[in-house]
Amino acid sequence: MIRIENLHLTYRSTHGDVHAVRGVDIDIESGCFYTLLGPSGCGKTTTLRCVAGLERPTSGRITVGDQVVYSAEDGIAVASYDRNIGMVFQSYAIWPHMTVFDNVAFPLKQMRPRPSGLIIRERVMQALGLVHLDGLGDRPAPYLSGGQQQRLALARALVREPNVLLLDEPLSNLDAKLREEMRTEVRELVESLGVTTLFVTHEQIEALTMSDRIGVMHDGLIDQEGSPTEIYNHPEQAFVADFIGKTNFINGEIVEIEEGPGAGVVVRTPFGVLHARGFTGLEIGATARVAIRPENVTFAKENGGNTNMVRGKIQHQAFLGNMVDCIVATGDSTVLLQLHPSTAGKVGDEVSLHLPSESCVVIRD
Repeated sequence: MIRIENLHLTYRSTHGDVHAVRGVDIDIESGCFYTLLGPSGCGKTTTLRCVAGLERPTSGRITVGDQVVYSAEDGIAVASYDRNIGMVFQSYAIWPHMTVFDNVAFPLKQMRPRPSGLIIRERVMQALGLVHLDGLGDRPAPYLSGGQQQRLALARALVREPNVLLLDEPLSNLDAKLREEMRTEVRELVESLGVTTLFVTHEQIEALTMSDRIGVMHDGLIDQEGSPTEIYNHPEQAFVADFIGKTNFINGEIVEIEEGPGAGVVVRTPFGVLHARGFTGLEIGATARVAIRPENVTFAKENGGNTNMVRGKIQHQAFLGNMVDCIVATGDSTVLLQLHPSTAGKVGDEVSLHLPSESCVVIRD
């Protein structure tokens, strides 16, 4: 439904050229909720704006449905209003001088040929019903709450029944509780409509809870693409592991590569020898970086017979309500754990840590 091929965009500035998007390739299937996730300045919003027709790429090709909307090679650049897309901006872009009804009706009134007044009314009321704003059509738009304005922006984007929905950090202006509620509402709405969605965010939780597929962007490139579970549990690069959730990194040297299905890697580290999952192309003697999530590290009984055992002392704890962040000092290094409050121990305790081999991943720098 959306195909982006070798997309490049270079800005010219007083400080020289800025290569904001550097060869991005994305293929989004019909009905998929696809998220571009990354820090500010990584190129994710620029990529989305290229799909919307709000930015003109330097080179590449963009296809929406069966329509090529941009091709540098063929000289194609379809205007935004002819791309059959709906877009929700980070600021919502609600017109304050209009009522709720008129905000949603505006895209229909700009269509050529323009639908009849009866059809416009039916489509607007249907869109307002989808986002639970029934009965608020006559209200001035500024009198809506933040969550209602976000729903209004969604209704306006959907009223033309677009092939593609583009969402540019639409939840960032909401408070934490409302943002959590709207994550579920937005996901359920687009899923029920079956609309292909490209979503941009820097919030890891939004990406993990809302997406079918995630593309993690960094410096204008997509570092890794996959399902939320693949991205979280099997990061391929240090940036991906560090950006999505908290991660312990342990440097070392590969001393053995195990054979057979699910082959592992043995890494000599300052903590001792660790068994981990690897990837193809590793060599004995090469430097390696082992990553393990804090929630996968546990306290273990001394002499418990487990591999990947590390001794240390609890250095710091932070109570977070449903869990405790626990920092354990091990020589010159530290390991972060996330534990249930009832099992967290106390600062100063000598402890043994178990780093399960199936949770230890050798990643690329």
